[in-house]
Amino acid sequence: MRISARRISQLLLLAQATAALLIGWALLGHGAAPWAALLAGVGAVVGVRLAINLNNFALAARFGSATPDGFRLGPRARLRLVAEEFCASMLVSNWLMARASAATRIHPGSACPPVLLLHGYGCNSGYWTHLTPLLDAARISHATVDLEPVVAGIDDYVPAVERAVQALCAAAGAPQVVIVAHSMGGLVARAWMRTHGHARVARLVTLGTPHHGTALARLGLGQNAVQMRLEGTGKPSDWLRLLADSEDATARALVTSIYTHHDNIVSPQTSSVLPGARNVEFGGIGHVALGANPRVLAQVMREISAVAAQSGR
Repeated sequence: MRISARRISQLLLLAQATAALLIGWALLGHGAAPWAALLAGVGAVVGVRLAINLNNFALAARFGSATPDGFRLGPRARLRLVAEEFCASMLVSNWLMARASAATRIHPGSACPPVLLLHGYGCNSGYWTHLTPLLDAARISHATVDLEPVVAGIDDYVPAVERAVQALCAAAGAPQVVIVAHSMGGLVARAWMRTHGHARVARLVTLGTPHHGTALARLGLGQNAVQMRLEGTGKPSDWLRLLADSEDATARALVTSIYTHHDNIVSPQTSSVLPGARNVEFGGIGHVALGANPRVLAQVMREISAVAAQSGR
């Protein structure tokens, strides 16, 4: 039975609420005040989620690439990094994904090519909740895609992307799209280009995409996680190597890879550096927070606007 990322998020939220209530109920039986019991239950659940988040940072540091001097963080900046990433992860997994569904918004007469948004591993279109209002404010047509099943092979998502590109181009009356993709979504976009070419791509902007694999993918489930692995020898998976071998300089020149030196999922962090592409580096931002951080979102909007300026539209 296939289960969607939306349903997984709903079940996760239900499981966490149940755990919090059971802990609170148990404490009530030991004489705790109702408010204290509830607070303790919620605190326990939040504490577990924080521990998972911190463990991701620890694993990413273990396999990580060297942080350039200009991006090293002090204690206060590290605390902000962890807090922002934890809050972003909790918001996406517990609320945004549970309510999201793929959608299209067309702004007639837009000066920019339409934007197709591709989420990452284990996520859905709810990830783009912070970017879509900016696109609407700029009157840029856009569409999201839910890549299902959650644990399919990356190539299995290519037909859905092709349908979305065709539909978005037709609805917006445009010959090309800008693709903005987070994490695994960037690999999905590259796999789609390998199959269908890049004539309809004005720009591909990837956020925290493990172009050369990540050591943490060994902890993931599904064929897509296997394909994103960085092998024990430090080499990308066979799938990633074949994808890279299929690309020419023209395809690579269409890519802007935005990444963070403090990514807690892509490790080594320089796996996001794609030769032949335009690589834009950030610091002090975690993996999930890339889709909500104002500095990153501003950079994404600049990349989209630059496409329109270059095409003279």
